[in-house]
Amino acid sequence: MAHSRQIQGTRTTTVDVRATGHVRDALGTPQLSFTFEGTTLREFVAAFFEEHDVRDLVIAETEAESATRGWAPIEGDEVPGDLRKNPDGERTRAYARILVNGTFNENLEGFDTELSEGDRVALVNPFVFCV
Repeated sequence: MAHSRQIQGTRTTTVDVRATGHVRDALGTPQLSFTFEGTTLREFVAAFFEEHDVRDLVIAETEAESATRGWAPIEGDEVPGDLRKNPDGERTRAYARILVNGTFNENLEGFDTELSEGDRVALVNPFVFCV
């Protein structure tokens, strides 16, 4: 299992970033390698969005930005299955998602998900076309 490395007293992690749709267009590439200080998705997101201006394409600032009209309403207190969502400030925009090695981050440990050297972090915001 690969681990983060320590360089000059600072622990860094290098991940493979994949981007689709609007994020890919903004970055100008579907894939890049990114090294950041730290080992969590939270530290990755902070560093990546500071260097690449795509935060607004991925992160929702309000509850309304994280949902879209037409999603099936949940009635009552009993929700089938295991419905989990990230806390405020860590939610993605409607249709946008963050995945770590192919798994939605809210199905892991949210932004506290530990990243290891060589992990894949996908920033997904697909094009949505209405016909």
